[in-house]
Amino acid sequence: MNILFINSVCGIRSTGKICAELADKLTLEGHECKIAYGREAFVPEKYQKYAVRISTDLDVRLHALASRIFDSHGLHSKRATKKFIRWAESYNPDLVWLHNIHGYYINYELLFRWIKSRPDMQVKWTLHDCWVFTGHCSHFTYVKCEKWKTHCDQCPQKHVYPKGVLLDRSKTNFERKKRAFTQVQNMKLITPSKWLASLVKESFLKDYPVEVIYNTIDKTVFKPTPSDFRKRYGIEDKFMILGVASVWDARKGLDDFLKLSALIDEQKVIVLVGLSKQQITGLPPNIIGIERTNNVKELAEIYTAADVFVNPSKEETFGLTTVEAISCGTRAIVYKDTACEEIAKEWGGIVVRQNIDDLYNTIINKTEKEKCK
Repeated sequence: MNILFINSVCGIRSTGKICAELADKLTLEGHECKIAYGREAFVPEKYQKYAVRISTDLDVRLHALASRIFDSHGLHSKRATKKFIRWAESYNPDLVWLHNIHGYYINYELLFRWIKSRPDMQVKWTLHDCWVFTGHCSHFTYVKCEKWKTHCDQCPQKHVYPKGVLLDRSKTNFERKKRAFTQVQNMKLITPSKWLASLVKESFLKDYPVEVIYNTIDKTVFKPTPSDFRKRYGIEDKFMILGVASVWDARKGLDDFLKLSALIDEQKVIVLVGLSKQQITGLPPNIIGIERTNNVKELAEIYTAADVFVNPSKEETFGLTTVEAISCGTRAIVYKDTACEEIAKEWGGIVVRQNIDDLYNTIINKTEKEKCK
């Protein structure tokens, strides 16, 4: 069977690793796999055999610019998409497995027109966020918006990813997505949590079958991994509180870590992985900032070095970093009312209310005292 994955990246970050690991598994079963991706030229060497680039860096930048001006994310990159579809026709996939098709690299209307032209082709779509069934945003629980259940309009999150600066076309976007993404033959949706599956069943995608498959990690990599991390950063005798994210903002809990830094004493230190250079320059002295890394062994070493892992994200459809930390032998604390709560209960973690005092007290009373590592 010829299998074609489509995702924003290949072999890096959470969704890129998920696609690559699926391709490895299916290849071992005798299938032919390719991963079509749109962003970032870097692909780990072992996954380059799968990689097919859809867009160029220039095309991604132009797509992003047009999206900001016209609030039209996913409706540009027409030339790149047409070229990719010609290649896909020659590859002739028996199964197309979609992942993130947002990210300024592909035209979703042209893509789904091609998919619908092949009614015998199997289609799977793993949803990693909510962008598919909204008129603009990829998450909405932070602002408690429920317009997506009926019809998006006047988006309260126009200025967040995919950021718009002028027009608000959330109403039109909602209608165009609904038209494009419904009435596809042989399509199954996959979500990484029951929490996200329940949202899908309230959206215009409700008529598709939905299967919950938890994201998996490579336990040969994410396991207790000793290192000199603490020594290198001069924190051998301190209680280390760790946070990891691909992108840090208020929704991911950056503000909560800053508040937490004002509460902890000098015997404790916070380490945050995935910050930008600009974010690192503005940190208080008891927060160690580290830029994003694609080196999974290094990440496993950092997870292992920590006394506790904290995921204070307020919008999460799974929480892969939480599972990675637990697999490395580190206790994890997550917030209620996201998929992280479900994941913590499944893999073993502590769930607290979305409240900085509850978070602080849990760190002090449950993790520091237990010294569970």
